Amino acid sequence: MTTQTSLTGSKADWLADRALRGLIGTLMRLPYETRVRMMGSALRRTIGPLAGYRKRAEQNLALIYPDMGVIDRRRIAQECCDNFGRTVIENYSWREFGKTLKDIKPQGDGLDVLSDAIAAQRPILFVTGHFGNHEAPRQVLTAMGHSIGGLYRPMQNAYFNDHYAKTMTSWGGPVFAQGRRGTMGFMRHLRGGGMGTLLYDVSARGPILPFLGHPAKTSLSAAEIALKLDAVMIPYFGIRQADGLSFQVEIEAPIAHDTPENMLLAMNARLEAQIARNPSQWFWVHRRWKKGGKRLAQDARTDNRAVR
Repeated sequence: MTTQTSLTGSKADWLADRALRGLIGTLMRLPYETRVRMMGSALRRTIGPLAGYRKRAEQNLALIYPDMGVIDRRRIAQECCDNFGRTVIENYSWREFGKTLKDIKPQGDGLDVLSDAIAAQRPILFVTGHFGNHEAPRQVLTAMGHSIGGLYRPMQNAYFNDHYAKTMTSWGGPVFAQGRRGTMGFMRHLRGGGMGTLLYDVSARGPILPFLGHPAKTSLSAAEIALKLDAVMIPYFGIRQADGLSFQVEIEAPIAHDTPENMLLAMNARLEAQIARNPSQWFWVHRRWKKGGKRLAQDARTDNRAVR
């Protein structure tokens, strides 16, 4: 076994990637529904606990819902890991995933606005979170004939990111990695009436805004891009249904143009409402709230001065 590669990362990252590649490669030989269920089960029963995902999810749930019982926290954390695993393998299985979504009709208050923006050739920026399967809406709209680009945040494990990124660039519109060059490419795609999607709900450089009642660093990129390009900013969500395989796609009313901070507060409220309805479908495994107390307050003052 050799660790020689053009990528950089720790040996632990490399070993973790080898293990995950082996699991994904094995599951991809199975029928689609079987592989989705098995990947969900693997994250729920073994990988999630061993990797610390379940523990982190339980810690985040305890922070946000301090009155929730231990049993309920464990249940939601397990369901979260199950959804996480299903989402990963669905996105690797993008052809079959698309076929399962082909008969879905999007619903929601944003459909008329979307149609008007398309007719006016106005840029459209879809914004969503790591909820349900965030690629389901893009799959559904792509099947309807739209080209939707993406701006994504590379994963910390460079080895895993190397092949996971390929799943996002194999279909739909062009996908760009976050950073100056990627953001500029993404904006060029949007200009002149293009469509793009952006996930915003991870800890990132930006001001500290309340999310689920606690301060969290929040990127303003979505609002800043929408304002710069006069793009309509539309939240959308792919909500997993009770069978664990099908989805409902909701296209919500657009976020009104305002200050970037107010636009992200409004987006937080939209995502919070989805989480309230289906708490296990949000990725509680993320380190969304990284610091506490005095340090967060200091960061808030620094970041907010930088925005001004």
